Amino acid sequence: MNYVSVTTGGGIAQVRLDRPDKLNALTLDTLHELIGAARDLRRDRTLRAVVIAGTGPSFSAGLDIAGTLRSPARIAKAFVPAPWRGTNTFQEACWAWRHLPVPVIAAIHGHCYGGGLQIALAADFRFATAGSKWSVLEGKWGIIPDMTGVRTLTELVGPDVAKRLTMTAEQFTGAEAHRLGLVTELDDEPVRAATAFAETLLARSPDAIAAAKRLVDGALTGSARRTFARERREQLRLLRLPNTGILRRAVLGESAPEFRPRARRTRLWP
Repeated sequence: MNYVSVTTGGGIAQVRLDRPDKLNALTLDTLHELIGAARDLRRDRTLRAVVIAGTGPSFSAGLDIAGTLRSPARIAKAFVPAPWRGTNTFQEACWAWRHLPVPVIAAIHGHCYGGGLQIALAADFRFATAGSKWSVLEGKWGIIPDMTGVRTLTELVGPDVAKRLTMTAEQFTGAEAHRLGLVTELDDEPVRAATAFAETLLARSPDAIAAAKRLVDGALTGSARRTFARERREQLRLLRLPNTGILRRAVLGESAPEFRPRARRTRLWP
């Protein structure tokens, strides 16, 4: 049974957590499907954006602990990190979306708990209903978020708030998540709003958007000097790419640009 569905059209991929009868609680199979979906989408150079949401009444209620614990051997295997990427299965199910060279937008309604929250935090943007329910739920069970959530949570709200949310496992609304900086925008129809935002990006160069995502994510951990060097390298590359010229001519001619597929990544730094 598939718990993740992917449909594409107009350059936008719609990814859905699809286990509505269980509030999209995450299983090991779900995690593997998320990794596979992200890898398949990464290879598509015509892709422009991704909207990830949940079917049914919730985004995701987090890890299906009872179901997952029935497979101790699979859990042990899933905990081992792949040496070439530095993440294990739990972590890669979230971090794989950071690797996509296109904006990833999470659309959140209903429950956004635990592992589900960590998937949402790994997106570039989050659109949510004001009444959605959020929690770093791991603390309720005496554990910690270990699906890259410590990194992404701290990036967004700072260490003191990240510690509080992790230590207390308190529940809060989408409106409060917006106030804290976890939510980009509130909307009663987050999938519609997220898709509309993705469509606005279609008028921008896919190469420039990919470079912006790489630079901003890299600036979070790199030194100022290294960030400045990356800026220079990315800019020199963009100035030579066809899509930059296509956009410039479209702007000057006040016409809609017709972009080529995103250029293949040139490795500019480690």
